[in-house]
Amino acid sequence: METLRVKRAFKYRFYPTAEQAVELLRTFGCVRKVYNMALHVRSLAWTEEGRRISYAATSSMLTEWKKEEDLAFLAEVSSVPLQQSLRHLQAAFTNFFTKRAQYPRFKSRKKSRAAAEYTRSAFKWRDGHLTLAKMDTPLDIRWSRRLPDGAEPSTVTVSRDSAGRWFVSILVEDAGVRALPAKNSAVGIDVGINSLIALSTGEKVANPTFHKRDMARLAAAQRELARKEKGSKNQAKAREKVAKIHARIADRRRDYLHKLTTRLVRENQLVVIEDLPVHGLMRNRTLARAIADASWAELRSMLDYKCAWYGRELVVIDRFFPSSKTCALCGLILEVLPLGVRDWTCEGCGTRHDRDHNAAENILAAGLAVSACGAGVRPQRSSSGRAVGDEAGKTMAQAVGAPAP
Repeated sequence: METLRVKRAFKYRFYPTAEQAVELLRTFGCVRKVYNMALHVRSLAWTEEGRRISYAATSSMLTEWKKEEDLAFLAEVSSVPLQQSLRHLQAAFTNFFTKRAQYPRFKSRKKSRAAAEYTRSAFKWRDGHLTLAKMDTPLDIRWSRRLPDGAEPSTVTVSRDSAGRWFVSILVEDAGVRALPAKNSAVGIDVGINSLIALSTGEKVANPTFHKRDMARLAAAQRELARKEKGSKNQAKAREKVAKIHARIADRRRDYLHKLTTRLVRENQLVVIEDLPVHGLMRNRTLARAIADASWAELRSMLDYKCAWYGRELVVIDRFFPSSKTCALCGLILEVLPLGVRDWTCEGCGTRHDRDHNAAENILAAGLAVSACGAGVRPQRSSSGRAVGDEAGKTMAQAVGAPAP
């Protein structure tokens, strides 16, 4: 089996001392301050002068900022997290200019993630003990799982979530990631709400609806938060209580998705899924909560990197492919298929279809076509109402048993 050189982050909870907590909170504030100042300078230079400022220029500015009297506190924390925040800003601008992301936004003390990144020069790693710069004692980490044997951390990221929990993410090279033995199986996946996923094998995986399970507790906590005086300590306590419920929901959902995606990757050589516009679908006020709870984007992301790790192939089908409206047996495409219709009968061959299972079969057929000829599947419509396209369309037609276009 092939061994891959994979850099992998292992995340653990830790419990800082009072001194460590003060130092980290101060560092989080300085990281946010430097990021916002650099973003302001770069935005101003572009809007007023049409000039771009590089990372090297902002790094020089940081040196000068530390000398200013009202910014002297920036010199009291480790310089590495501050430099890393400038690198993150540079990456954000790169993603913006290459049209992979929106324009960088200012970080908020209340809403943005509180985190600081330390590179190798800013921490000590000795005998399984991690000590950060500006600290005398190692972090009290709960080692819920072992790091790979002989692993040496290259980057450490410390964060604190809205529920008040502290985490440390340790980036190491994991030599234990190996390509799995090849298999002859392939699966098409149709995501949904009532069933989280429907597989081309006929299996349906129930949606655990973790958010719905804790809806009553969450609603009660939010009502309690609404009654507190703004800015009071009681409001802060009530807000943390709400955050803990949200964190519990998110943790359970993530654990479920990890187990599900690992099973799919281990059992199949080829995994095929649709490229759904989740951001656009969230604008539907009726379904937004259910879509968010299903977490389709996270499911897709997990399949993406796990297939890369374990030597599997992931094919993503174009979002406009009519998987639900196409008969998996004869290729006939319905003009309209309302979302509420879960079963339908093909007028061409008389086959009774379960909507989700039929969609999963079509997704698999399209994925096999893409895998075979390396082309995308974005079919057009012919006068006979069948899916047609390029070479991939012909291969797909053969896969579903329909005559090639």
